[in-house]
Amino acid sequence: MEVDTETGKVVLLRVVTVDDAGTVINPLLAEGQRHGGIAQGAAQALLEEVVYDSDGNPLTASFADYPFVSATEVPSFELADMETPTSYNSLGAKGIGEAGTIGSAPAVLNAVIDAIAHLGVRHIDMPASPQRVWRALQEAERHRRESSFLAGAAQSDESGKGR
Repeated sequence: MEVDTETGKVVLLRVVTVDDAGTVINPLLAEGQRHGGIAQGAAQALLEEVVYDSDGNPLTASFADYPFVSATEVPSFELADMETPTSYNSLGAKGIGEAGTIGSAPAVLNAVIDAIAHLGVRHIDMPASPQRVWRALQEAERHRRESSFLAGAAQSDESGKGR
């Protein structure tokens, strides 16, 4: 994950996943499901949000206004396969599409927070849009300054005692 601390822009650099779909009947189709699920989860974590104006009218009512990722905004995914056939059906197959979606959204959001945690950011609501990331960075900086000021004032008070 790369975060531009001046603008809040987030760039997803690397995604590594492990998935167990049991017996895979069509490897190409399974890979496409995994790619789509991971991209969907990343989009949910970074961009997708339904926004309304103060009168309750949707501002993101069409794809012209609703942000989503395309293939140019996600890296090539590194997919590791596992195959543990299930005993619940004769093919041994399990579901494949949901796993990437479910796991990637929190993983991506946590990676954003982890990338800037050293600056004092501990939480960002989804989606981690550039605006939200930038505001979180500004809030962390404001908090750091206030804490530093208060620590300096307390130290000054203590050093002034006994004079």
